[in-house]
Amino acid sequence: MGMFDYFRSSYDLGEQFTNVVCQTKDIEEFGIGGTMTDYWLDPAGKLWCPHYRDTHTFGEILEDDERYDKRGFLNFEWIPTGVHGKYQPHLLSKYIEIYLATWKGPWEEWPRLRLHFKYGILQDYENITNAKAIQENSSTESRNGSELEQTDELYDKKTSLYPGVL
Repeated sequence: MGMFDYFRSSYDLGEQFTNVVCQTKDIEEFGIGGTMTDYWLDPAGKLWCPHYRDTHTFGEILEDDERYDKRGFLNFEWIPTGVHGKYQPHLLSKYIEIYLATWKGPWEEWPRLRLHFKYGILQDYENITNAKAIQENSSTESRNGSELEQTDELYDKKTSLYPGVL
């Protein structure tokens, strides 16, 4: 199971994915798979992440303090500075998959979306809830290359939120 990130969207991704808590393991790089960070997609389709710089500082626990550990273990504390964290743009350029954080049903039917970001701006999205079953069924059918090219061209024109950007 591992760690994940939380993803919330104020952008209209459909009733099932808008203004609900979702999860993903795809935003973080280098195989981390998630650091339990809260990401937010604003109503304009821009991705944001929290920024906690200068919200806390370290304070050393001195020997005359009753909390002091004589073994020298963890003789420090986090001290709030009064500065609040802020959200900042997250300039992500990749595809990510999100899924509902709470789902009561078979995992094969777990609602999932694939989102495409370029420089932190949502380009398009696709419901991939049943994509595996569809992919398995379509792999048995034969299609020629010209049909695939026409389908890709049609997909780009119909689902891109920012035509010409892809």
